[in-house]
Amino acid sequence: MGQRVSRTDFEWVYDDQPHTRRRQEMVKKYPQIKKLFGPDPQFKYVVSAMVLTQIFMLYVMQNQSWPMIVLVAYCFGGVINHSLMLANHEISHNMAFGYARPLANRYFGMWCNLPIGVPMSVSFKKYHNLHHRHLADDDLDPDVPTLLEAKLFCTTFGKFIWVCLQPFFYGLRPLFVNPLPVTKLELINTAVQLTFNTLVVLVFGWRMMAYLLIGSVLAMGLHPVAGHFIAEHYMFAKGFETYSYYGPLNWITFNVGYHNEHHDFPAIPGSRLPELKKIAPEYYETMPQHTSWTRVLYDFITDPAVGPYARIKRKSLDKPKAKPMETVNLVHDSWKQEQDQKKR
Repeated sequence: MGQRVSRTDFEWVYDDQPHTRRRQEMVKKYPQIKKLFGPDPQFKYVVSAMVLTQIFMLYVMQNQSWPMIVLVAYCFGGVINHSLMLANHEISHNMAFGYARPLANRYFGMWCNLPIGVPMSVSFKKYHNLHHRHLADDDLDPDVPTLLEAKLFCTTFGKFIWVCLQPFFYGLRPLFVNPLPVTKLELINTAVQLTFNTLVVLVFGWRMMAYLLIGSVLAMGLHPVAGHFIAEHYMFAKGFETYSYYGPLNWITFNVGYHNEHHDFPAIPGSRLPELKKIAPEYYETMPQHTSWTRVLYDFITDPAVGPYARIKRKSLDKPKAKPMETVNLVHDSWKQEQDQKKR
C-alpha cells in the first residue's frame, strides 16, 4: 500500500481567513483595484468557441476506435471540458454578464455546461459561494476533504487512488458535508443537459457521449490541469492555506492559478488577476507558490507530509447552515452597492 502519511489530523486554526483582512488593506492602499471589478466582455465569446469546438469534435471523432477516443478525450477534449468547468467557476462569480443580470449568467452557465455531460453549473455556484464565504469551515466549506477521506486514503497508493477518483469526491462531497435544497434552476440545468445528451446519442451515437464524459472524468483526476484542485488550498507550507501558480497552464484555465488573488478579490475576472498582482506585488510575491501543477500531483502522492489531512480547518462556532440566497460573497454585495450609488 506504500508509505503512510505523517499527519493524523487537519491543521486547526482559530482566526478568520486571511483574504478578508488582506482585501480591506489592499483596497485602502490601492483604491484603483476597484477599477478591475466587473465582467470580462470577451469571456462569453471564448467560452462559446470552446463549446462549439467540442460539438465539432463529436462529428470528427464519431468513427474513431475506442483507444483513439480515450486518447483524444484525455489530451484534448478533457482539457476543453476542464476549461469549461473553470469557465463555470468564472460564471459562478457572474463574470459573463455582471451582477445586474444574474439569470443571464445562470443560463449562459448551462450553455457552457453542455460538453461536460453532467449538469453542474447551477449547483457549483451554490456550493462554491460557501467555499469563499466560509473558507476551511469544518461544516460549511465543501472543498475540504472529509475525515473519512483522510483516514481511508492515507498511504502513497491510497493517495494515488484518491487523485484518480477526485472528480467523484469533488462532485459528491457537498451532498454529504452540507446538502442544500434543490432549486428550480438546478432542475432546469438538469433538463437542458439531459436534452443535449439525448441529442448527442441520437445524432452521433453512444460512443460520442462517452467521449465527452470520459474527457470530463479523466481531466479532473490524474491530469496536469487537475493539479490546481490540490495546489489551491492543500498545505504545502505550514500556516498557508491558499497558494498561487503563475505558470503557462493559466492560459487555458482562465487564470485560476492566481488563487490568492482570486480569493482576495472574487469580483475581479480571471483575465485581470495578473494586473492585480502587478498593482500590489508585495502582497503575493513573498508568499509560497507553486511552479508546476504536475509537480503538485507528484508531491501530493509521494510526500508523506502531504495528503487529505494537509488542510487548514476552522471550527464552526454555532454558525447557522447557510441558505442558498445567503451564499453571495460579501465583496460582490459591496461592489454592487457602490455601482448602484454611482448610477444615482
